[in-house]
Amino acid sequence: MARESILLDRFRPPVPPPPLAWPTLVDAFEAACLLRCAPAPVDPGRRRCAEPRPTGPAEFNRQEAAHRMWQLLDRLDVPVRHEVAVGGLRRRYELHRLWVPDGHRHRYLTLLAAGWHQGRRELLGGPAPGASNTRRTGRSRLAGAAWRSALLAGGRHVRRHILGVRLADRDLAAVLIRSAALLDVPALLRPGAGCFVVSVADGPDRDRILAHTTLPAGSVDPTGRPTGPAHPAGRPTG
Repeated sequence: MARESILLDRFRPPVPPPPLAWPTLVDAFEAACLLRCAPAPVDPGRRRCAEPRPTGPAEFNRQEAAHRMWQLLDRLDVPVRHEVAVGGLRRRYELHRLWVPDGHRHRYLTLLAAGWHQGRRELLGGPAPGASNTRRTGRSRLAGAAWRSALLAGGRHVRRHILGVRLADRDLAAVLIRSAALLDVPALLRPGAGCFVVSVADGPDRDRILAHTTLPAGSVDPTGRPTGPAHPAGRPTG
């Protein structure tokens, strides 16, 4: 009897949550990538955080990135409040903050964590023998989502001969390199000043990346230009 009691009391690891369905996965993964591109929060000691910490508001210095994050969270049934802070003297700037209510924060954090880990695993893992058309299509959508988030929220590094982004997140840089390969585009990774620069060549390579990151009408394209109405119905307000 004692032996049975010991076996029953043995620690059982938590059962991992079921994998996200493809539409939810792509949206959650893109939202997680946007957050990893956002400026790192600063703690009271003025030291920047090395890893994204989505415990506070998601902050973006571009309206287009904040709008896209709001769209994704809306599709994931996560309510959000959008605030805009204006600062600067000679050069004015806007900081967009997206707040998730406390009652929905656990689901928000769970979705973003699951989306990032599952999406990253799908992209960085080798091709699965006999993968279904659904999975192949899903991986291409994940690759496009990664580049779209980086072009919207990352540091732009555009030159006449390249299309590139500056990132502080090493994992996201690796995801972008693999994503470009899945889209049949060679990408380069080189270290910058406290960051990584991921770039593709101008011409057909750039066009292929942009073709996979274009959003439908009423959104914004990856370079920040509207593809439809500037203020679609339901847009968050400050």
